[in-house]
Amino acid sequence: MNKQHPRTLTDNDVIDRFIETQSQDDFGILYSRYSNKVYSKCLSLLKNEVAAQDATQEIFLKIFLNLANFNRKSRFSTWVYSITYNFCIDYLRRKKKERMIVSDDQNVEGQDLEDDGDDKDLLEMEIDRLKTVLDLIPVEDKAVLLMKYREELSIREISHVFGKTESAIKMKIKRAKSKTRTVYKNLYETK
Repeated sequence: MNKQHPRTLTDNDVIDRFIETQSQDDFGILYSRYSNKVYSKCLSLLKNEVAAQDATQEIFLKIFLNLANFNRKSRFSTWVYSITYNFCIDYLRRKKKERMIVSDDQNVEGQDLEDDGDDKDLLEMEIDRLKTVLDLIPVEDKAVLLMKYREELSIREISHVFGKTESAIKMKIKRAKSKTRTVYKNLYETK
């Protein structure tokens, strides 16, 4: 097989080579490209370095075992993000034994799904204050806001991650922004 320099290969090229050869070197390329991103996402959701390290290893084991099932309907990075997010949410559910996710699919029809105005107030929050506020809202709300604003994923990509409709994601974002504003006002504007 033609040996190209790893940097010149797309993720799909590396996946194809790995599926064909089962070469640890090819999987290592994917690991080196995504391990820091996966760890960072785990750390932001789990808030524990050891748990984030363990989660990163478990996630890459899942990726390794399921790489042949990657259907390429989305980017590889979106697929990795989906596995990471779902693993962390499942971990938090098991760990805290509390309901972390409320279905946004209920009562979506008939509700205003248009964006609730500009995001000026969210964007003007001081970074430290915003980090504090994001740590106080439910983890799923934090994740959806980070996907939209930090990761700049499209509504369609976010819907793939959550396994929900695009209209449900729009409602989830609207509700998460509302919760963020409420927490911010309660913390910083009522003093």
